[in-house]
Amino acid sequence: MSNIDPVPGYQTYNQPPGPDRSVRNQAATRRTALTVCTIADIAAGLLGLWILLFLLDANQANVFVEFVRGTANWLAWWSQDIFTMDTEGLRVLLNYGLPAVMYLLIGHGIAARLNRA
Repeated sequence: MSNIDPVPGYQTYNQPPGPDRSVRNQAATRRTALTVCTIADIAAGLLGLWILLFLLDANQANVFVEFVRGTANWLAWWSQDIFTMDTEGLRVLLNYGLPAVMYLLIGHGIAARLNRA
């Protein structure tokens, strides 16, 4: 018996991956891209919700409003006080709108790159 295949049915290292492996890799890549898009959309949505709640003069003592404000502050820590306007509404719109747009652009750009690969 001179069988050079170490274990029948298993792929050796010098053979290209079979069709099943590439389909699984593509599915995993799509799931990863969808996860990245979802996280970016949620982050931008929370920032947009905070802008809306602030502009509509929501009750700052409400638990939900406090949660959204705290989450928005955490997501937009890097962009706080980039714009210093006299109008408070415009300042909030710009300081929280910029990270929302950046999260969308970066998240969807990464997802598009993953889907293209």
